[in-house]
Amino acid sequence: MKATTAGVVGGARVYILDSHALVRLGLRELLEEAHFVVVGETGSAAEASRRIPALRPDLVVIGAHLPDGTGIGACREILSDNPTLRCLLLSSYDDEHALSAAVLAGAAGYVLRQLPGTAVIEGIRKVATGESLLAPNAGRSVMDGLLNTEAGVLSALTSDELRVLDLMGRGLTNRQISEETSFAHTAVRIQVAGILAKLGFELRF
Repeated sequence: MKATTAGVVGGARVYILDSHALVRLGLRELLEEAHFVVVGETGSAAEASRRIPALRPDLVVIGAHLPDGTGIGACREILSDNPTLRCLLLSSYDDEHALSAAVLAGAAGYVLRQLPGTAVIEGIRKVATGESLLAPNAGRSVMDGLLNTEAGVLSALTSDELRVLDLMGRGLTNRQISEETSFAHTAVRIQVAGILAKLGFELRF
Protein backbone atom coordinates (compact mmCIF):
# COMPACT_ATOMS: atom_id res chain seq x y z
CA MET A 1 0.00 0.00 0.00
CA LYS A 2 1.41 3.39 -0.95
CA ALA A 3 2.09 6.20 1.48
CA THR A 4 0.97 9.78 1.06
CA THR A 5 3.82 12.28 1.17
CA ALA A 6 1.74 15.17 2.55
CA GLY A 7 3.14 16.34 5.86
CA VAL A 8 6.08 13.95 5.70
CA VAL A 9 9.53 15.40 6.32
CA GLY A 10 11.74 13.39 4.01
CA GLY A 11 15.41 13.61 3.12
CA ALA A 12 16.71 11.44 5.96
CA ARG A 13 19.12 8.67 4.98
CA VAL A 14 17.76 5.20 5.76
CA TYR A 15 19.29 1.73 5.76
CA ILE A 16 16.96 -1.30 5.66
CA LEU A 17 17.90 -4.54 7.42
CA ASP A 18 15.36 -7.32 6.96
CA SER A 19 15.67 -10.95 5.91
CA HIS A 20 12.75 -10.76 3.47
CA ALA A 21 13.55 -9.30 0.06
CA LEU A 22 9.91 -8.38 -0.57
CA VAL A 23 9.71 -6.49 2.73
CA ARG A 24 12.86 -4.57 1.81
CA LEU A 25 11.43 -3.77 -1.63
CA GLY A 26 8.13 -2.56 -0.15
CA LEU A 27 9.88 -0.40 2.42
CA ARG A 28 12.19 1.07 -0.19
CA GLU A 29 9.23 2.06 -2.36
CA LEU A 30 7.40 3.63 0.59
CA LEU A 31 10.47 5.51 1.78
CA GLU A 32 11.48 6.81 -1.63
CA GLU A 33 7.94 7.95 -2.35
CA ALA A 34 8.06 9.88 0.92
CA HIS A 35 11.37 11.47 -0.18
CA PHE A 36 13.66 9.57 2.15
CA VAL A 37 17.01 8.45 0.77
CA VAL A 38 17.54 4.68 1.00
CA VAL A 39 21.33 4.37 1.15
CA GLY A 40 21.43 0.58 1.37
CA GLU A 41 19.69 -2.63 2.32
CA THR A 42 20.54 -6.19 3.24
CA GLY A 43 19.15 -9.31 4.91
CA SER A 44 22.34 -9.93 6.91
CA ALA A 45 23.27 -8.37 10.24
CA ALA A 46 26.98 -8.90 9.58
CA GLU A 47 26.79 -7.20 6.19
CA ALA A 48 24.82 -4.31 7.66
CA SER A 49 27.45 -3.79 10.36
CA ARG A 50 30.17 -3.68 7.70
CA ARG A 51 28.35 -1.31 5.34
CA ILE A 52 26.63 1.14 7.67
CA PRO A 53 29.74 3.09 8.78
CA ALA A 54 30.61 3.97 5.17
CA LEU A 55 27.02 4.66 4.07
CA ARG A 56 26.30 6.86 7.11
CA PRO A 57 22.51 6.55 7.38
CA ASP A 58 20.52 8.60 9.86
CA LEU A 59 18.19 5.72 10.61
CA VAL A 60 18.21 1.93 10.36
CA VAL A 61 14.93 0.01 10.05
CA ILE A 62 15.45 -3.52 11.40
CA GLY A 63 13.35 -6.67 11.05
CA ALA A 64 12.99 -9.31 13.75
CA HIS A 65 14.51 -12.45 12.28
CA LEU A 66 17.83 -12.53 10.47
CA PRO A 67 19.82 -15.49 9.15
CA ASP A 68 22.78 -14.53 11.37
CA GLY A 69 21.02 -13.36 14.52
CA THR A 70 18.08 -11.41 15.89
CA GLY A 71 16.97 -7.90 15.11
CA ILE A 72 17.55 -6.98 18.75
CA GLY A 73 21.12 -8.22 18.72
CA ALA A 74 21.82 -6.53 15.38
CA CYS A 75 20.39 -3.26 16.67
CA ARG A 76 22.59 -3.37 19.76
CA GLU A 77 25.73 -4.05 17.71
CA ILE A 78 24.93 -1.30 15.23
CA LEU A 79 24.36 1.21 18.02
CA SER A 80 27.54 0.12 19.82
CA ASP A 81 29.57 1.05 16.75
CA ASN A 82 27.41 4.02 15.70
CA PRO A 83 25.84 5.54 18.85
CA THR A 84 24.40 8.57 17.05
CA LEU A 85 22.27 6.40 14.75
CA ARG A 86 18.53 6.02 15.26
CA CYS A 87 17.09 2.51 15.00
CA LEU A 88 13.50 1.37 14.56
CA LEU A 89 12.30 -2.23 14.86
CA LEU A 90 9.71 -3.81 12.58
CA SER A 91 7.38 -6.00 14.63
CA SER A 92 4.50 -8.34 13.88
CA TYR A 93 3.11 -7.85 17.39
CA ASP A 94 1.75 -4.88 19.31
CA ASP A 95 2.22 -6.04 22.88
CA GLU A 96 4.50 -5.86 25.91
CA HIS A 97 6.90 -8.31 24.26
CA ALA A 98 7.41 -5.94 21.33
CA LEU A 99 7.89 -3.00 23.69
CA SER A 100 10.43 -5.00 25.70
CA ALA A 101 12.25 -5.89 22.49
CA ALA A 102 12.57 -2.23 21.52
CA VAL A 103 13.84 -1.25 24.96
CA LEU A 104 16.35 -4.11 25.19
CA ALA A 105 17.55 -3.35 21.66
CA GLY A 106 18.15 0.29 22.48
CA ALA A 107 15.83 1.25 19.61
CA ALA A 108 13.73 4.40 19.49
CA GLY A 109 10.62 2.27 19.11
CA TYR A 110 8.87 -0.20 16.85
CA VAL A 111 6.30 -0.10 14.08
CA LEU A 112 3.95 -2.87 13.02
CA ARG A 113 4.57 -4.54 9.69
CA GLN A 114 0.84 -4.83 9.02
CA LEU A 115 0.07 -1.12 9.39
CA PRO A 116 -0.89 0.93 6.31
CA GLY A 117 2.05 2.51 4.54
CA THR A 118 1.16 5.99 5.79
CA ALA A 119 1.39 4.84 9.42
CA VAL A 120 4.71 3.07 8.87
CA ILE A 121 6.18 6.15 7.21
CA GLU A 122 4.88 8.38 9.99
CA GLY A 123 6.66 6.23 12.60
CA ILE A 124 9.87 6.27 10.56
CA ARG A 125 9.60 10.05 10.10
CA LYS A 126 9.22 10.64 13.84
CA VAL A 127 12.26 8.54 14.68
CA ALA A 128 14.33 10.05 11.85
CA THR A 129 13.64 13.55 13.19
CA GLY A 130 14.75 12.67 16.72
CA GLU A 131 11.53 11.61 18.39
CA SER A 132 11.09 8.39 20.32
CA LEU A 133 8.07 6.14 19.93
CA LEU A 134 8.62 4.91 23.49
CA ALA A 135 7.22 6.47 26.64
CA PRO A 136 9.79 8.36 28.77
CA ASN A 137 9.87 5.67 31.47
CA ALA A 138 9.54 2.71 29.11
CA GLY A 139 12.88 1.20 30.16
CA ARG A 140 12.01 1.13 33.85
CA SER A 141 8.51 -0.14 33.09
CA VAL A 142 9.88 -2.98 30.97
CA MET A 143 12.41 -4.00 33.59
CA ASP A 144 9.74 -3.97 36.31
CA GLY A 145 7.53 -6.10 34.07
CA LEU A 146 10.30 -8.61 33.43
CA LEU A 147 11.05 -8.86 37.13
CA ASN A 148 7.38 -9.35 38.00
CA THR A 149 6.28 -11.73 35.26
CA GLU A 150 9.41 -13.58 34.20
CA ALA A 151 10.62 -14.74 37.60
CA GLY A 152 11.03 -18.34 36.44
CA VAL A 153 12.98 -17.31 33.38
CA LEU A 154 15.09 -14.78 35.25
CA SER A 155 16.10 -17.48 37.71
CA ALA A 156 17.90 -19.15 34.81
CA LEU A 157 20.09 -16.09 34.30
CA THR A 158 23.51 -15.93 35.93
CA SER A 159 24.43 -13.04 38.19
CA ASP A 160 26.53 -11.56 35.38
CA GLU A 161 23.61 -11.89 32.94
CA LEU A 162 21.27 -10.19 35.40
CA ARG A 163 23.72 -7.33 35.72
CA VAL A 164 23.97 -7.02 31.93
CA LEU A 165 20.17 -7.18 31.60
CA ASP A 166 19.77 -4.33 34.07
CA LEU A 167 22.21 -2.21 32.06
CA MET A 168 20.40 -3.09 28.84
CA GLY A 169 17.18 -1.85 30.42
CA ARG A 170 18.91 1.43 31.27
CA GLY A 171 19.67 1.95 27.59
CA LEU A 172 23.39 1.18 27.59
CA THR A 173 24.94 -0.18 24.38
CA ASN A 174 27.12 -3.30 24.37
CA ARG A 175 30.25 -1.14 24.31
CA GLN A 176 29.01 0.96 27.22
CA ILE A 177 28.17 -2.21 29.17
CA SER A 178 31.69 -3.45 28.49
CA GLU A 179 33.11 -0.23 29.91
CA GLU A 180 30.75 -0.29 32.90
CA THR A 181 31.42 -3.91 33.86
CA SER A 182 34.98 -4.49 32.57
CA PHE A 183 33.65 -7.47 30.60
CA ALA A 184 35.24 -7.78 27.17
CA HIS A 185 33.04 -6.53 24.34
CA THR A 186 32.89 -10.04 22.85
CA ALA A 187 31.82 -11.43 26.23
CA VAL A 188 29.04 -8.83 26.47
CA ARG A 189 27.80 -9.74 23.00
CA ILE A 190 27.68 -13.42 23.98
CA GLN A 191 25.91 -12.60 27.25
CA VAL A 192 23.33 -10.45 25.45
CA ALA A 193 22.63 -13.28 22.99
CA GLY A 194 22.20 -15.71 25.89
CA ILE A 195 19.87 -13.35 27.75
CA LEU A 196 17.69 -12.81 24.68
CA ALA A 197 17.50 -16.56 24.07
CA LYS A 198 16.52 -17.31 27.66
CA LEU A 199 13.86 -14.58 27.59
CA GLY A 200 12.45 -15.91 24.31
CA PHE A 201 13.31 -12.91 22.11
CA GLU A 202 14.97 -15.05 19.44
CA LEU A 203 11.52 -16.43 18.62
CA ARG A 204 9.37 -13.36 18.18
CA PHE A 205 8.92 -9.64 18.56
